[in-house]
Amino acid sequence: MAYVTAKDGTQIYYKDWGDGPAVVFSHGWPLNADAWDAQLLFLSQQGYRVVAHDRRGHGRSGQAAGGNDMNGYADDLASLVETLDLSDVTLVGHSTGGGEVTRYIGRHGTGRVAKAVLMSAVPPIMVQTPDNPEGLPIKVFDEMRANLVADRSQFYQDLALMFYGANRPDGKVSKGVLDQFWLWSMQCGLWNAYASIQAFSETDFRDDLAKFDIPTLVLHGEDDQIVPVKDSAHKTAELVPGAQEIYYPGAPHGLSDTHQERVNQDLLAFLRG
Repeated sequence: MAYVTAKDGTQIYYKDWGDGPAVVFSHGWPLNADAWDAQLLFLSQQGYRVVAHDRRGHGRSGQAAGGNDMNGYADDLASLVETLDLSDVTLVGHSTGGGEVTRYIGRHGTGRVAKAVLMSAVPPIMVQTPDNPEGLPIKVFDEMRANLVADRSQFYQDLALMFYGANRPDGKVSKGVLDQFWLWSMQCGLWNAYASIQAFSETDFRDDLAKFDIPTLVLHGEDDQIVPVKDSAHKTAELVPGAQEIYYPGAPHGLSDTHQERVNQDLLAFLRG
């Protein structure tokens, strides 16, 4: 098993497959790098070096009590990129991972970055504030925290239904997909999962997005029940000059599984474009 050491000493697990131009993947909450396996396998077979890490507190990485915020996540990503000495890399972030990628660019710039992909991503800001009245009320996230603490196993089982759109009348999601979501989620430390809710919901990424100076793909499902498309992707695309936008009609938050082949092809086209 491969690890890099973050600046505070936390061990960050990563997988590194293939050879060629580097693509680094940041996963969503509360999952881990395994959530990207279908994309990692596909792109490694297309001549790319693919790297994916478990965010601190998630999966096989250390469950540090500190650093469970977007600055900490971005700095861990920087440690990974710098330790592996990656350059001209494409950063791909899903959901909370999209926030991680965005804050990385805001804090560390694009000196090592060639392109970025924000998939079902949380920027610009999820929570409702005076200058973001369309956001979700803070009570939504307070309820998430309460339910997580009360019975995290059941909470994750319920969340999986929304994550993949299995609660829709036409939702066709296998039990295996729902089970793997629960398994990955249960590997996340409770402290870390709890703290991360504030990180992904209350962080304002608007200043970070203003620093994007690279080709960027914004990809989102139009029936995303976790990160509503109108409050995230559409606003993000307005803030990133020249952003390419792809929207999947009727698609849920967990695109990389429910629309695996299409996501793979759209990523490949963007990488080659």
